[in-house]
Amino acid sequence: MIISPHSLFQRARTRVPAPVLLLFGMVVLQAGSAFAVRLFDSVGPGGVTWLRLSWAALVLLALGGRPLWRAVRAARRRELGAVALLGAVSAGMMVAYSEAAARIDLGTATAIEFLGPLAVAVLAMRRRRELAWIAVAVAGVLCLTRPWTGEADLVGAGFALAGAACVTLYITLAQRVGSSFTAVHGLALAMTVAAVVTTPLGLPGVVAARDGRALAAVLAATLVIALLYPLLPLLLEMVVLQRMSRTAFSTFASVEPAISLLMGVLVIAQTPAPVQLAGMALVVAAGIGSARGDAAGRRVDPPRPGGDADARAPEAGRDQEEARWRRDAVPV
Repeated sequence: MIISPHSLFQRARTRVPAPVLLLFGMVVLQAGSAFAVRLFDSVGPGGVTWLRLSWAALVLLALGGRPLWRAVRAARRRELGAVALLGAVSAGMMVAYSEAAARIDLGTATAIEFLGPLAVAVLAMRRRRELAWIAVAVAGVLCLTRPWTGEADLVGAGFALAGAACVTLYITLAQRVGSSFTAVHGLALAMTVAAVVTTPLGLPGVVAARDGRALAAVLAATLVIALLYPLLPLLLEMVVLQRMSRTAFSTFASVEPAISLLMGVLVIAQTPAPVQLAGMALVVAAGIGSARGDAAGRRVDPPRPGGDADARAPEAGRDQEEARWRRDAVPV
């Protein structure tokens, strides 16, 4: 009996546990980032980033089709401006991450960038005791970068911090765009803008490539990476959000820096020191702790008949939209 891809997806959607789907999506995302690092020697970090963004934009524009252009024509200038800003911030986020990954370990770059969404989540809780999680994460980053050895790459760490700042802006802009466009349409437009913005940084490296065969291999590899992300993780994320609470989603997402470190070990043979493993554990613990603290702050009494259950429904919808458009989310 022949099983169609659609039926396989439907079976996975209903039978595979949501945490497994989410973890698989994160593994795919970080594996793509690790494979991208291996291409830096061919066309440079800027060239690889530009190619990934360009491929992603082309694929998403094709998927959007005519409904995408109808949405663009119906959008207001303010909404299109938000998309353009999101694309520019996405470009900065991608370039900063790639430049950081070219200089420091993949797991370290992801952990530093993770400080952005972590800080946003903790500060949004407005409870002083939750600030301890930021301190724990910073301690973890210090263990990862080991500045006391004198071997820390400050430029790489600086790029990662710039990426963290872009992530913070991305979260805010993505929520705004998510209220005006569907996820696929918003992402397609943002990736198109990001590809245009990064053209001056990436095109020269691609044009300067002298080995035609190597360039063809890079083009094919970046296409595959673009197909792996954002398409597959985004699809899995949409399925998962229908079956997981925001707190559970955020808790599982907190292990992404550790997955990044693991992909760095397996794909590009990076070897973390014991103190770096301890630092990664601190970063993951900070992410989990902030997610649980957020859940504690959101607990309310069971709704009374005729009470405020309907009033909380819009807030729940915003929570799901925010989770759907999250950034520790990451890099294309």
